[in-house]
Amino acid sequence: MIGKFVRVSSILLLSALALQSPALASPSDFVPERSGLGTSTVGATTIGVAWGSPSWLAIAEGYKGTNPTRKSSLWCADFMNLVLSQSGMKSSNSSLARSFTSYGRRLSGPQVGAIAVLSRGKRGGHVGIVKGIDARGNPIIISGNHGRRVGEGTYPRHRVIAYVWPS
Repeated sequence: MIGKFVRVSSILLLSALALQSPALASPSDFVPERSGLGTSTVGATTIGVAWGSPSWLAIAEGYKGTNPTRKSSLWCADFMNLVLSQSGMKSSNSSLARSFTSYGRRLSGPQVGAIAVLSRGKRGGHVGIVKGIDARGNPIIISGNHGRRVGEGTYPRHRVIAYVWPS
């Protein structure tokens, strides 16, 4: 059943179908069930995701606090491509964050696991993976080159140029 929520130890577990529309991703795009819980944030609530989280989100989480590209600047797109390649997905083949606006399948709004492309200045950009949405509708994104490391931050929704789903 889509959107089924279960309350366990004051953590909401969200089913894979609530996270993902089958038309947007195939079952092979998901991480198999694990014994430990990951976390995602939706609204004002942090939820544990035991199953159904896109593999690229889990891979990105594993790099938090590091710089796997070893570049000193402008490496968020390189990190995104690294994560996609490691999850078996096609990369954008570009070091430009805005290249992801024409990558994958365009989404009408934020979705956990989606790639968010953001504006940065007049011509620049930033790219990362949506981990959740805060109570004001701003995306919580895991990205490279966030304080010179892979990190997590909440970005103003007006900066989002596109949400895309890897294909």
